[in-house]
Amino acid sequence: MVRATRRRGKVRVRAVSLTATPTLEDRTLRTLAAAQAAAAGGRRRWLVLPMLIGLVALAGCGSSSNSTTTKEATTTPATTSATTTPAAPASGASSALKLEAAKSGQLEYNTKSLTAKAGKVTIEMTNMAPLAHNVSIESSSGKVLGATPTFQGGTKTLSLELKAGTYKFFCSVPGHRQAGMEGTLTVQ
Repeated sequence: MVRATRRRGKVRVRAVSLTATPTLEDRTLRTLAAAQAAAAGGRRRWLVLPMLIGLVALAGCGSSSNSTTTKEATTTPATTSATTTPAAPASGASSALKLEAAKSGQLEYNTKSLTAKAGKVTIEMTNMAPLAHNVSIESSSGKVLGATPTFQGGTKTLSLELKAGTYKFFCSVPGHRQAGMEGTLTVQ
């Protein structure tokens, strides 16, 4: 008779014979038990190899970015609407507008509408959001008239000479405008 036992994850095969000399049946059973034990142990070894390959692949997927995030020491209160300030009338009309990307990371500006006087229009765009954004100005015919660089953290300024009319402002980062990061600029 053949007896197979397990200890500490290893299969141990022992032949136990009731007679002094092993019979053909005992030898056959012992061979069969040894083959089964070897096959079971071999399956476990083959499971370890794919697991190791998976761990190496996961370790290689880590970020290699060396960028760090810092917070500003001073904070400014969020603006809920854009402001318009006319310049001296002798040099022509000009408007200074403020626009801010949502600090929460949502794809939106702090306002959906801006109003300015015809002439030189300056838009100061602040982006303290965790994503990079910009502001682009588009005419009613769909032509892009100007844009700030795409940036993250800080403020960029865009100045344009605009005639009276309706314009669109939007973020030109792919997908941001479609997600709602746009508004209307009315120049009077």
